[in-house]
Amino acid sequence: MISLILASRNLHKIRECRTILHHLKHLDILSLLDFPDYIPPEEIGTTFSENAVIKAVHAAKALNSWVLADDSGLVIPALHGAPGIYSARYAGNRASDAENRKKLLEEMQHLLEEDRAGYFYCAAALASPEGLKKCVTGSCEGKILNKERGGSGFGYDPLFVKNEYNKTFSEIPEAIKNQISHRRKALDKILIFLENLRT
Repeated sequence: MISLILASRNLHKIRECRTILHHLKHLDILSLLDFPDYIPPEEIGTTFSENAVIKAVHAAKALNSWVLADDSGLVIPALHGAPGIYSARYAGNRASDAENRKKLLEEMQHLLEEDRAGYFYCAAALASPEGLKKCVTGSCEGKILNKERGGSGFGYDPLFVKNEYNKTFSEIPEAIKNQISHRRKALDKILIFLENLRT
């Protein structure tokens, strides 16, 4: 069995990735929660892809293992791409999801309905101890509401309604979200590589 480390300590993200990859029985899927002494690198990239690669390559070399890292966030064209790569720390380095959502609503309160379009974006990078093997991306388009709806999900999920849907990511069942999310679209592009991964 091959160990694949998810370069994250975010329980929601880990659960989503494990659900999407659960059929890969030849992989022992771990996360950074299994390596409490590991210190991730600073995310100094200017794009989602750059940050995903930084995280994957650093962890793969430090932990001597295959590593899957993602960098994802919400992009609002009317806000010049914000919160973008700063999605997780939009309201400050230690901001909670609720604080980030509150700041986003404040920043968007002047926008008309037609300007509230946005999309989730995910870059996923796979690396071995020898270096980067693959980097893929996926996106999920929709709109941002002016108030939160739903009690599940994480991040900006209570504000995001995917195109062709009338419920937020916090209102739809997790199983459906895992089929249509930006992270799913990115990981689908890397599945064949993971399926063929051998020692």
